[in-house]
Amino acid sequence: MGIAEDELRRIEFGPPSDDEPAFIVRVFFAAENPVDVVARAGEVLTRVVERVPSWPPEDDWPDLLPSWFVGNCAPESPADPTQDAAEWLAWWQSLTLEEKAVAAQGPWTLSGWLYYFDPIEGEGDDRSWWWWSAGNDGPERGWIDVATTGWPFGTGSLYWLIEACGGSHPHY
Repeated sequence: MGIAEDELRRIEFGPPSDDEPAFIVRVFFAAENPVDVVARAGEVLTRVVERVPSWPPEDDWPDLLPSWFVGNCAPESPADPTQDAAEWLAWWQSLTLEEKAVAAQGPWTLSGWLYYFDPIEGEGDDRSWWWWSAGNDGPERGWIDVATTGWPFGTGSLYWLIEACGGSHPHY
């Protein structure tokens, strides 16, 4: 099996008992119903990973993903990326490090999130995390285990997936 097929199998059935990854990180989150967050995250990720071998055009994605996920994403930027670039850059440079960290959290645009899975123009051929397992360990706390390439790794796309699916405060 390939990497995408293995990940799809783990999303649906969990990891096989004889499959030992090199490095697993557990990300915790809070939620009113963590079981729903895990199910929703698995649904979204399944729809994306299934399409990695034949990556659709950007305009197709709103119809391929659940409408609630697309609706939780930020609006896309104007068609002309230079339209407000100077104004945005001046604003960004005026922020402190703490303000930049808050501003960089979500919501993400759909295209910005999909970039991390796009095998053609994004980082899809070299992702830094893959779904391993998920569950909950309390009525309002869930977790997602991901296999990673090492520590530290890019958590932004994972954190946004959790938040867009109804979780909050994702952390290690």
